[in-house]
Amino acid sequence: MSFTKEKKEEIFAKYGKDKTDTGSPEAQIALLTSRIQHLTDHLQSNKKDFSSRLGLMKLVGKRRKLLNYLQHRDIERYRGILKSLNLRK
Repeated sequence: MSFTKEKKEEIFAKYGKDKTDTGSPEAQIALLTSRIQHLTDHLQSNKKDFSSRLGLMKLVGKRRKLLNYLQHRDIERYRGILKSLNLRK
């Protein structure tokens, strides 16, 4: 599934500095989280789709690495993104 340009801009505007801020860890984490949620919903109805499951695991790992980076760089931004996305550590 590919996100529309408007959907991505909405995510980047909400979690980044502005709608063109695609590089900040918060914006990347938010985009990965929305993709993970979409794939999770897909896999609940298609239990034998193992290639999508592999892609989901890769996305979760990438998000985990970004969260670890943010935790070591700025703990307050890390706590803020966890709270705003309702993620648990």
